[in-house]
Amino acid sequence: MQKIAGNQVAMSDFSDVPQNSVPARPNLPSRLLLRCIRWQEQLKRKHAGAEESETGRPHNAAQEMAAFLVRLRKAMDTPSFPLRLSSVPIRRVVTLSIPGAAGPMRARLFIPYGRVRGALLYLHGGGFVHCGLNSHYGICCRLARASGAAVLLPDYRLAPEHPFPAAIDDSQAALQWLAGASARYWGGKVAVAGDSAGGNLAAVLAQDGRGGLGPQPVMQLLYYPSLYGEKLFPSHRTYEKGYFLSRKSMQWYGDQYIQKPEHWLHPRFAPGLNPDLQGLPPAVIITAQCDPMRDEGTAYAQALERAGVEVIYRCYPGALHAFLNFYAFMPHGKAALRFGGKVLKKAFAG
Repeated sequence: MQKIAGNQVAMSDFSDVPQNSVPARPNLPSRLLLRCIRWQEQLKRKHAGAEESETGRPHNAAQEMAAFLVRLRKAMDTPSFPLRLSSVPIRRVVTLSIPGAAGPMRARLFIPYGRVRGALLYLHGGGFVHCGLNSHYGICCRLARASGAAVLLPDYRLAPEHPFPAAIDDSQAALQWLAGASARYWGGKVAVAGDSAGGNLAAVLAQDGRGGLGPQPVMQLLYYPSLYGEKLFPSHRTYEKGYFLSRKSMQWYGDQYIQKPEHWLHPRFAPGLNPDLQGLPPAVIITAQCDPMRDEGTAYAQALERAGVEVIYRCYPGALHAFLNFYAFMPHGKAALRFGGKVLKKAFAG
């Protein structure tokens, strides 16, 4: 695996204090996406207002939060586009039950055509609060096809009902199950990948494996990951109002998952703060230029390189946070999935 090279955005050292800079303009597909999202939000507000006038609002904060989570999860755990238009054909997709940290856990297994070599644990994003087996269906189809590996997508427990460390504990249980399956059927190698909050979980699993707390992945593939807890970076300020993700929403997601102040600094939530990064598996870190979390991925790539870990880092110009989910009409999304699959294929073949 090559060292850090070919970045679309130059890498530089960052201080703890955010600095002002001029935000980059999203590319054309991103601008069209933002316009579509704003239009959908206007329709939803009109529809919600009509419903509230007929049924009345929840009577207390707990009921209101519960109702909000139901609506949020229903909206977010759906593919961005009809699967027949956006996914790619693979041999088989199986919904199954695997052991979780606190009991059985639903998961989906994606099997590509041809000889299957290796297994990838893919951990979905969604701020530890939403998304699931449906929202990332097409992403996993494409990674399975591009990598030639089996891909497991676990339905880990979500916050705020299940705060830290529920998500990472379920992810570790899924990785252990997948390692056993890979040893029986697919050559024994496993890798971890994820986007956003899922990238956080994948990075933690890589550190767990190095420490003997679970299987050791041969590679970690991190798409626009959250890695540093409350530590601030320049991109947090530059894009604090957000294109799709804002600094305020980042704080809200963190507050749902982290319920004890000391956990904000825990290495199983903020893996970038781990002082010892030596001996970790090779990493591919992909970020989006117009994303408040961009500099977290950049900083982690630099830290891994300083620790002697092989790293490939790419930042896609004009791309937004969560651009993978909109790969159906965003060229950068398809390119990032193809690239990730290509590197995974090499890792499993080596």
